[in-house]
Amino acid sequence: MLVIVIIVGVILAVAFTLVIIGIRNPQVQTERLIDDRLDTISQSSEQLDLEQIEMSQPFSERVMLPIARRLGEFAIRFTPQNWLTSVSRKLELAGSPSRLDPSTYLSLQFVCAIGLGALMILVSSVLLNTTSLGGKILFSILGFFLGFFLPQIYLSMMITRRQKSVRRALPDALDLLTICVEAGLGFDAAMVKVSEKWESPLSNAFSRVIQEIQLGKLRREALKDMANNIDITEMTSFVAIVIQSEMLGVSMAKVLRIQSDQMRVKRRQMAEEEAHKTPIKMLIPMVLLIFPSLLLVLMTPAVISIMQSGLFGG
Repeated sequence: MLVIVIIVGVILAVAFTLVIIGIRNPQVQTERLIDDRLDTISQSSEQLDLEQIEMSQPFSERVMLPIARRLGEFAIRFTPQNWLTSVSRKLELAGSPSRLDPSTYLSLQFVCAIGLGALMILVSSVLLNTTSLGGKILFSILGFFLGFFLPQIYLSMMITRRQKSVRRALPDALDLLTICVEAGLGFDAAMVKVSEKWESPLSNAFSRVIQEIQLGKLRREALKDMANNIDITEMTSFVAIVIQSEMLGVSMAKVLRIQSDQMRVKRRQMAEEEAHKTPIKMLIPMVLLIFPSLLLVLMTPAVISIMQSGLFGG
Protein backbone atom coordinates (compact mmCIF):
# COMPACT_ATOMS: atom_id res chain seq x y z
CA MET A 1 0.00 0.00 0.00
CA LEU A 2 2.83 2.42 0.80
CA VAL A 3 4.48 1.69 -2.53
CA ILE A 4 1.21 2.38 -4.36
CA VAL A 5 0.75 5.67 -2.53
CA ILE A 6 4.33 6.74 -3.37
CA ILE A 7 3.91 5.83 -7.06
CA VAL A 8 0.60 7.68 -7.27
CA GLY A 9 2.14 10.71 -5.57
CA VAL A 10 5.01 10.78 -8.05
CA ILE A 11 2.59 10.47 -10.98
CA LEU A 12 0.48 13.32 -9.63
CA ALA A 13 3.54 15.52 -9.14
CA VAL A 14 4.76 14.87 -12.68
CA ALA A 15 1.27 15.41 -14.10
CA PHE A 16 0.84 18.68 -12.22
CA THR A 17 4.23 19.90 -13.45
CA LEU A 18 3.45 19.03 -17.06
CA VAL A 19 0.06 20.76 -16.83
CA ILE A 20 1.66 23.94 -15.50
CA ILE A 21 4.28 23.83 -18.26
CA GLY A 22 1.70 23.08 -20.94
CA ILE A 23 -0.50 26.10 -20.15
CA ARG A 24 2.38 28.56 -20.10
CA ASN A 25 2.78 30.98 -22.98
CA PRO A 26 5.41 29.47 -25.31
CA GLN A 27 6.01 32.73 -27.19
CA VAL A 28 6.71 34.78 -24.08
CA GLN A 29 8.72 31.92 -22.61
CA THR A 30 10.88 31.66 -25.75
CA GLU A 31 11.50 35.39 -25.85
CA ARG A 32 12.47 35.45 -22.19
CA LEU A 33 14.77 32.46 -22.71
CA ILE A 34 16.55 34.20 -25.59
CA ASP A 35 16.94 37.41 -23.56
CA ASP A 36 18.37 35.47 -20.60
CA ARG A 37 20.89 33.72 -22.83
CA LEU A 38 21.97 37.00 -24.42
CA ASP A 39 22.37 38.59 -20.99
CA THR A 40 24.45 35.61 -19.84
CA ILE A 41 26.75 35.85 -22.84
CA SER A 42 27.13 39.63 -22.61
CA GLN A 43 27.81 39.69 -18.85
CA SER A 44 30.31 36.82 -18.89
CA SER A 45 33.93 37.78 -19.40
CA GLU A 46 35.08 34.29 -20.32
CA GLN A 47 34.27 32.15 -23.33
CA LEU A 48 31.09 30.11 -22.87
CA ASP A 49 30.09 27.21 -25.05
CA LEU A 50 26.57 26.10 -25.88
CA GLU A 51 26.56 23.24 -23.37
CA GLN A 52 27.39 25.54 -20.46
CA ILE A 53 24.63 27.94 -21.48
CA GLU A 54 22.11 25.10 -21.74
CA MET A 55 23.07 23.68 -18.34
CA SER A 56 22.62 27.10 -16.76
CA GLN A 57 18.90 27.09 -17.60
CA PRO A 58 16.27 25.85 -15.10
CA PHE A 59 15.41 22.16 -15.03
CA SER A 60 11.84 22.78 -16.20
CA GLU A 61 13.03 24.52 -19.36
CA ARG A 62 15.72 21.95 -20.14
CA VAL A 63 13.79 18.76 -19.38
CA MET A 64 10.10 19.16 -18.53
CA LEU A 65 9.08 21.50 -21.34
CA PRO A 66 10.64 19.33 -24.09
CA ILE A 67 8.98 16.25 -22.56
CA ALA A 68 5.57 17.95 -22.68
CA ARG A 69 6.10 18.94 -26.30
CA ARG A 70 7.38 15.50 -27.31
CA LEU A 71 4.41 13.85 -25.62
CA GLY A 72 2.02 15.95 -27.67
CA GLU A 73 3.94 15.38 -30.90
CA PHE A 74 4.01 11.62 -30.29
CA ALA A 75 0.28 11.53 -29.62
CA ILE A 76 -0.45 13.55 -32.76
CA ARG A 77 1.09 10.79 -34.91
CA PHE A 78 -1.72 8.44 -33.88
CA THR A 79 -4.48 11.05 -33.90
CA PRO A 80 -6.93 11.37 -36.82
CA GLN A 81 -6.50 14.47 -38.95
CA ASN A 82 -10.17 15.42 -38.59
CA TRP A 83 -9.80 15.55 -34.82
CA LEU A 84 -6.71 17.76 -35.09
CA THR A 85 -8.58 20.09 -37.45
CA SER A 86 -11.47 20.25 -35.00
CA VAL A 87 -9.14 21.03 -32.09
CA SER A 88 -7.37 23.76 -34.10
CA ARG A 89 -10.75 25.27 -34.94
CA LYS A 90 -11.87 25.24 -31.31
CA LEU A 91 -8.61 26.83 -30.18
CA GLU A 92 -9.11 29.61 -32.73
CA LEU A 93 -12.68 30.18 -31.55
CA ALA A 94 -11.46 30.33 -27.94
CA GLY A 95 -8.92 33.02 -28.87
CA SER A 96 -5.84 30.74 -28.69
CA PRO A 97 -5.65 30.63 -24.87
CA SER A 98 -2.04 30.67 -23.62
CA ARG A 99 -0.92 30.21 -27.25
CA LEU A 100 -1.88 26.55 -27.13
CA ASP A 101 -1.34 24.47 -30.25
CA PRO A 102 -2.99 21.07 -30.92
CA SER A 103 0.06 19.11 -29.74
CA THR A 104 0.26 20.92 -26.41
CA TYR A 105 -3.49 20.65 -25.97
CA LEU A 106 -3.40 16.91 -26.63
CA SER A 107 -0.57 16.41 -24.16
CA LEU A 108 -2.57 18.45 -21.64
CA GLN A 109 -5.51 16.10 -22.11
CA PHE A 110 -3.40 13.00 -21.50
CA VAL A 111 -1.71 14.56 -18.48
CA CYS A 112 -5.07 15.48 -16.95
CA ALA A 113 -6.40 12.00 -17.69
CA ILE A 114 -3.41 10.24 -16.11
CA GLY A 115 -3.35 12.63 -13.16
CA LEU A 116 -7.05 12.30 -12.36
CA GLY A 117 -6.94 8.54 -12.88
CA ALA A 118 -4.05 8.27 -10.43
CA LEU A 119 -5.91 10.51 -7.99
CA MET A 120 -8.95 8.25 -8.13
CA ILE A 121 -6.73 5.24 -7.42
CA LEU A 122 -5.25 7.10 -4.44
CA VAL A 123 -8.67 8.04 -3.10
CA SER A 124 -10.06 4.53 -3.51
CA SER A 125 -6.97 2.98 -1.88
CA VAL A 126 -6.58 5.33 1.09
CA LEU A 127 -10.04 6.66 1.86
CA LEU A 128 -12.14 3.70 0.66
CA ASN A 129 -10.30 0.74 2.16
CA THR A 130 -13.24 -1.60 1.57
CA THR A 131 -13.24 -1.04 -2.18
CA SER A 132 -12.40 -4.18 -4.13
CA LEU A 133 -9.87 -4.42 -6.94
CA GLY A 134 -12.64 -4.17 -9.53
CA GLY A 135 -13.95 -1.02 -7.85
CA LYS A 136 -10.49 0.56 -7.89
CA ILE A 137 -10.11 -0.24 -11.58
CA LEU A 138 -13.55 1.23 -12.25
CA PHE A 139 -12.65 4.40 -10.30
CA SER A 140 -9.38 4.75 -12.22
CA ILE A 141 -11.11 4.32 -15.61
CA LEU A 142 -13.74 6.85 -14.61
CA GLY A 143 -11.07 9.33 -13.52
CA PHE A 144 -9.10 8.77 -16.74
CA PHE A 145 -12.05 9.54 -19.01
CA LEU A 146 -13.17 12.45 -16.86
CA GLY A 147 -9.68 13.96 -16.91
CA PHE A 148 -9.41 13.47 -20.66
CA PHE A 149 -12.65 15.33 -21.36
CA LEU A 150 -12.20 18.10 -18.77
CA PRO A 151 -10.00 20.25 -21.10
CA GLN A 152 -12.63 19.90 -23.82
CA ILE A 153 -15.36 21.09 -21.47
CA TYR A 154 -13.20 24.00 -20.34
CA LEU A 155 -12.40 24.90 -23.96
CA SER A 156 -16.10 24.91 -24.86
CA MET A 157 -16.80 27.19 -21.90
CA MET A 158 -14.08 29.58 -23.06
CA ILE A 159 -15.58 29.66 -26.58
CA THR A 160 -19.03 30.47 -25.22
CA ARG A 161 -17.63 33.13 -22.89
CA ARG A 162 -15.68 34.78 -25.71
CA GLN A 163 -18.66 34.84 -28.05
CA LYS A 164 -20.90 36.34 -25.36
CA SER A 165 -18.30 39.00 -24.65
CA VAL A 166 -18.13 39.91 -28.35
CA ARG A 167 -21.94 40.10 -28.61
CA ARG A 168 -22.14 42.45 -25.63
CA ALA A 169 -19.30 44.72 -26.79
CA LEU A 170 -20.21 44.89 -30.48
CA PRO A 171 -22.92 47.64 -30.29
CA ASP A 172 -20.65 49.96 -28.25
CA ALA A 173 -17.76 49.28 -30.61
CA LEU A 174 -19.96 50.10 -33.62
CA ASP A 175 -21.01 53.35 -31.93
CA LEU A 176 -17.37 54.33 -31.52
CA LEU A 177 -16.62 53.30 -35.11
CA THR A 178 -19.52 55.44 -36.33
CA ILE A 179 -18.35 58.48 -34.36
CA CYS A 180 -14.78 58.11 -35.61
CA VAL A 181 -15.83 57.67 -39.25
CA GLU A 182 -18.22 60.64 -39.08
CA ALA A 183 -15.40 62.71 -37.56
CA GLY A 184 -13.30 62.11 -40.67
CA LEU A 185 -11.21 59.07 -39.82
CA GLY A 186 -10.83 56.15 -42.15
CA PHE A 187 -12.25 52.75 -41.29
CA ASP A 188 -8.81 51.34 -40.42
CA ALA A 189 -8.01 54.28 -38.14
CA ALA A 190 -11.42 53.89 -36.49
CA MET A 191 -10.67 50.24 -35.76
CA VAL A 192 -7.36 51.32 -34.20
CA LYS A 193 -9.29 53.66 -31.88
CA VAL A 194 -11.63 50.83 -30.88
CA SER A 195 -8.71 48.49 -30.18
CA GLU A 196 -7.06 51.17 -28.02
CA LYS A 197 -10.26 52.06 -26.13
CA TRP A 198 -11.04 48.66 -24.59
CA GLU A 199 -9.23 45.50 -23.60
CA SER A 200 -11.60 42.74 -24.68
CA PRO A 201 -11.80 39.87 -27.19
CA LEU A 202 -13.44 42.22 -29.71
CA SER A 203 -10.72 44.86 -29.42
CA ASN A 204 -8.10 42.12 -29.76
CA ALA A 205 -9.84 40.93 -32.93
CA PHE A 206 -9.81 44.45 -34.36
CA SER A 207 -6.14 44.81 -33.44
CA ARG A 208 -5.35 41.57 -35.24
CA VAL A 209 -7.17 42.82 -38.35
CA ILE A 210 -5.08 46.01 -38.33
CA GLN A 211 -1.87 44.02 -37.99
CA GLU A 212 -2.81 41.73 -40.87
CA ILE A 213 -3.65 44.73 -43.08
CA GLN A 214 -0.31 46.29 -42.24
CA LEU A 215 1.40 43.05 -43.26
CA GLY A 216 -0.20 43.24 -46.69
CA LYS A 217 -3.46 41.29 -46.43
CA LEU A 218 -6.53 42.76 -48.08
CA ARG A 219 -9.00 44.39 -45.73
CA ARG A 220 -11.92 42.19 -46.78
CA GLU A 221 -9.84 39.04 -46.31
CA ALA A 222 -8.73 40.16 -42.84
CA LEU A 223 -12.33 40.98 -41.90
CA LYS A 224 -13.54 37.59 -43.17
CA ASP A 225 -10.87 35.86 -41.09
CA MET A 226 -12.01 37.82 -38.04
CA ALA A 227 -15.62 36.74 -38.60
CA ASN A 228 -14.52 33.10 -38.98
CA ASN A 229 -12.42 33.24 -35.80
CA ILE A 230 -15.38 34.54 -33.77
CA ASP A 231 -18.18 32.62 -35.54
CA ILE A 232 -21.29 34.51 -34.45
CA THR A 233 -24.06 35.71 -36.76
CA GLU A 234 -23.78 39.35 -35.65
CA MET A 235 -20.10 39.59 -36.59
CA THR A 236 -20.62 37.73 -39.87
CA SER A 237 -23.44 40.11 -40.82
CA PHE A 238 -21.38 43.16 -39.87
CA VAL A 239 -18.37 42.04 -41.92
CA ALA A 240 -20.53 41.17 -44.93
CA ILE A 241 -22.23 44.58 -44.95
CA VAL A 242 -18.91 46.44 -44.50
CA ILE A 243 -17.36 44.55 -47.42
CA GLN A 244 -20.43 45.13 -49.57
CA SER A 245 -20.51 48.87 -48.80
CA GLU A 246 -16.82 49.12 -49.62
CA MET A 247 -17.36 47.40 -52.98
CA LEU A 248 -20.44 49.48 -53.88
CA GLY A 249 -19.10 52.80 -52.61
CA VAL A 250 -21.87 53.35 -50.04
CA SER A 251 -21.27 55.79 -47.16
CA MET A 252 -19.54 53.85 -44.39
CA ALA A 253 -20.92 56.12 -41.64
CA LYS A 254 -24.56 55.39 -42.59
CA VAL A 255 -23.91 51.68 -42.79
CA LEU A 256 -22.22 51.63 -39.38
CA ARG A 257 -25.04 53.64 -37.79
CA ILE A 258 -27.68 51.25 -39.13
CA GLN A 259 -25.63 48.28 -37.96
CA SER A 260 -25.20 49.84 -34.52
CA ASP A 261 -28.95 50.34 -34.09
CA GLN A 262 -29.66 46.77 -35.19
CA MET A 263 -27.01 45.35 -32.85
CA ARG A 264 -28.39 47.34 -29.93
CA VAL A 265 -31.91 46.03 -30.57
CA LYS A 266 -30.51 42.50 -30.82
CA ARG A 267 -28.66 42.91 -27.53
CA ARG A 268 -31.84 44.15 -25.82
CA GLN A 269 -33.74 41.15 -27.14
CA MET A 270 -31.04 38.81 -25.86
CA ALA A 271 -31.23 40.46 -22.42
CA GLU A 272 -35.02 40.02 -22.38
CA GLU A 273 -34.63 36.38 -23.40
CA GLU A 274 -32.20 35.76 -20.54
CA ALA A 275 -34.61 37.50 -18.14
CA HIS A 276 -37.44 35.20 -19.24
CA LYS A 277 -35.23 32.17 -18.59
CA THR A 278 -34.53 33.25 -15.00
CA PRO A 279 -37.72 31.81 -13.38
CA ILE A 280 -37.08 28.42 -14.97
CA LYS A 281 -33.46 28.40 -13.77
CA MET A 282 -34.61 29.33 -10.27
CA LEU A 283 -36.76 26.19 -10.03
CA ILE A 284 -33.72 23.93 -9.51
CA PRO A 285 -32.36 25.61 -6.34
CA MET A 286 -35.90 26.16 -5.08
CA VAL A 287 -36.87 22.50 -5.43
CA LEU A 288 -33.59 21.11 -4.12
CA LEU A 289 -32.75 23.63 -1.38
CA ILE A 290 -35.51 26.06 -0.44
CA PHE A 291 -38.61 23.83 -0.49
CA PRO A 292 -37.04 21.04 1.66
CA SER A 293 -35.94 23.64 4.21
CA LEU A 294 -39.39 25.22 4.37
CA LEU A 295 -41.00 21.79 4.63
CA LEU A 296 -38.67 20.87 7.47
CA VAL A 297 -39.37 24.10 9.36
CA LEU A 298 -43.14 23.93 8.89
CA MET A 299 -43.69 20.22 9.41
CA THR A 300 -41.31 19.51 12.30
CA PRO A 301 -43.50 21.10 15.06
CA ALA A 302 -46.58 19.31 13.74
CA VAL A 303 -44.76 15.96 13.62
CA ILE A 304 -43.43 16.46 17.17
CA SER A 305 -46.94 17.35 18.43
CA ILE A 306 -48.46 14.29 16.80
CA MET A 307 -45.77 12.04 18.28
CA GLN A 308 -46.28 13.48 21.76
CA SER A 309 -50.06 13.16 21.56
CA GLY A 310 -49.82 9.38 21.27
CA LEU A 311 -52.08 9.04 18.25
CA PHE A 312 -49.79 6.41 16.74
CA GLY A 313 -49.35 4.48 19.93
CA GLY A 314 -46.14 6.31 20.94
